[in-house]
Amino acid sequence: MSERIITLIVPDGKEKERLDKFLANQLPSVTRAKLKTLIDGDLILVNGKPTKAGHLTRPGEEIVVHFPTIMPTTVEAEDIPLNIVFEDAHLIVVNKVAGMVVHPAFGNFRGTLVNALLAHCNKLSSVGGETRPGLVHRLDKDTSGLLVIAKDDPTHVGLARQLSERKMEREYHAVVWGHPRQKQGTVEAALMRNPKDRLRMMIHPDGKHAITHYSVLEKLPLTAYLQLNLETGRTHQIRVHMASLGHPIFADATYGGRSRQLAGLNHDKTQWGMHLLKTYIRQMLHARTLSFVHPITHELLRFSSEIPQDMSSLLQELRQSSVYF
Repeated sequence: MSERIITLIVPDGKEKERLDKFLANQLPSVTRAKLKTLIDGDLILVNGKPTKAGHLTRPGEEIVVHFPTIMPTTVEAEDIPLNIVFEDAHLIVVNKVAGMVVHPAFGNFRGTLVNALLAHCNKLSSVGGETRPGLVHRLDKDTSGLLVIAKDDPTHVGLARQLSERKMEREYHAVVWGHPRQKQGTVEAALMRNPKDRLRMMIHPDGKHAITHYSVLEKLPLTAYLQLNLETGRTHQIRVHMASLGHPIFADATYGGRSRQLAGLNHDKTQWGMHLLKTYIRQMLHARTLSFVHPITHELLRFSSEIPQDMSSLLQELRQSSVYF
């Protein structure tokens, strides 16, 4: 079952009216609270762009309302192995493997990190709702690395506050295509969902503020090994920001990190690049370091995760190939 979409056109002669009020009158079966959730989640677009509840509608405007697929009201616990880095009565830090979806969503109701956590813990915080219990932040399916999960609501609120106030340290390592001109740099570009493809994000001035810092750890044949630090944590932030510089994450099909990067190369380099992409199929992005203050004990906690085997093997192959390229 796919999402339900309703398209409305503001009629000619209609006086200016707040978007939320206009929608409440046009969609009487939808509560104001639901409309607010949809607007805040960028699921209501005006002329193809997300906007605010206070936007004043004008005649001729196209308003598209996306109603996401209704999720099951309960998520089943599943006995799935977890790599637990730290655990106490209030929180858990896990090292997520690439390929694992973090929470249930359409097409992935089972086998997620949340399913595994529910089998491991008697209780998770309720702040994130029934399908995202305990989740303070997320990682994409094919991104590996560290995540912190809250077991109770006070811990969740405290961690979320550190995240929003940019006091939680998150460092990533990645292999990207090409060589950035500067050894260190910052990308500051607002992000929003692409109205033509809601699975993708895009840079847009009307989006949410996003800042990524990067530094080049190593220049390699056709690629570079980077350290990245987040000030903000928007969906796909690193992936979009690096792609905007012309250096997409290696093997990231969504943002141009696969075969299009081989265009213009000679035969040998093209064949070698195709070999690498066939061997290392997921986006090479790893959440390596996570640091925060424990909301209950007030202890400063810092965790580090070694890069996974596939990324390590790719780096080794790239280093060995430097003799030839």
